[in-house]
Amino acid sequence: MVDVTEEEMDNPTFKSDTVLSDVHLHCPNKRRLMVRLNAVGQPVFLSYFKLLWNTEGLASEKCVRESTTEREYQYRSGDELGDKGRKKLRKEKELNSEGVEALLDDDGDLEVVRRPRSASDVEAEDLLRDRVHPVILMKGREDAFEDEQECTCSDIVKIEHTMATPLEDVGKQVWRAAFLLADYILFKRDTFRCCSVLELGGGTGITSIIMGMVAKRVYCTDVGEDLLAMCEQNVVLNKHLMELGRGEVKVKKLDWLKEEFCTDPEALYSWSEEEIADLHEHCTVIMAADVFYDDGLTDALFRTLYRITHNLRNSCTVYLALEKRLNFTLRHMDVTCEAYSHFRNTLNDLENLQDRKIKYTVEPIKADFCQFLIYERIEQLELWKIIAEQLT
Repeated sequence: MVDVTEEEMDNPTFKSDTVLSDVHLHCPNKRRLMVRLNAVGQPVFLSYFKLLWNTEGLASEKCVRESTTEREYQYRSGDELGDKGRKKLRKEKELNSEGVEALLDDDGDLEVVRRPRSASDVEAEDLLRDRVHPVILMKGREDAFEDEQECTCSDIVKIEHTMATPLEDVGKQVWRAAFLLADYILFKRDTFRCCSVLELGGGTGITSIIMGMVAKRVYCTDVGEDLLAMCEQNVVLNKHLMELGRGEVKVKKLDWLKEEFCTDPEALYSWSEEEIADLHEHCTVIMAADVFYDDGLTDALFRTLYRITHNLRNSCTVYLALEKRLNFTLRHMDVTCEAYSHFRNTLNDLENLQDRKIKYTVEPIKADFCQFLIYERIEQLELWKIIAEQLT
């Protein structure tokens, strides 16, 4: 841990060439204080994510919120209002315009004096807001989570992460596709029970931790000692969740740009020969979430996927979660998603691959299953399944 003064912790500075996850953008309006700095001087935050085992409650809450929003829209637009409603609307408009003067400044520009917002307006807006996570904890106060008294240990996932990182460090953030895959794991937990699992590009480890609640063993892999140390810390923070199902998560180094596992006994997070043999002998599930943002890394991941599935003793199912990120490009003069297009082309190439030892079958998974974590499940989120079937 880097030594840092109190003043430095209260004033973190983020550079302009950084990337910020949408999960962090939807944080509640609270003061955000980091808990420490990591080995490379980046601010580290601790967030609590609540697991919603009663998903029916979430669904009913959503319906109430949508109904309230619809009524508000109809009221504002005047649609389907009776005489009484129209009179009330006109009266409100008159009240809102009371005391408001249209003024011109020295340049002749119109200055609009806005009506001060009343406390009731603020309260009404808060009721319409989605309850979103993560909740950023106050420095040194692990009891700052609002609903902690109502939650048991099995309801909370603790994750240390950074925010606003350079592109090469995005694995240290929490991303929506990881939430989508985690939801699917919990929704289909009987499918993954007692499995041996490999995660590629595990990042903060949140998906592996969720998988560790139902699977027998999870190998959570990535590169970079600082990232792997953060991931290992998160595994320790959530060890109690995995102990309930007698599962375990092992944090290991796996570089997609290299063909061999790191077996150097002096290297951190290296593999033992026994662990490699265990992976090849028992692994039946491979997963990856939000790792398709660079064409070169996408190619490297699929090469790693091909190599590992060929070395497995059993057939394997691969789950890939991602988010399509649309951007306007000068090359196309249109809104495109080049990283997603490359992913789909590579996925298609894998399915059409002529191989005598293994057959790959690709199919999308419709994202209509229950949510066990609170986040915005946008239509750009996708989940894909690849069945790698051994032919010989």
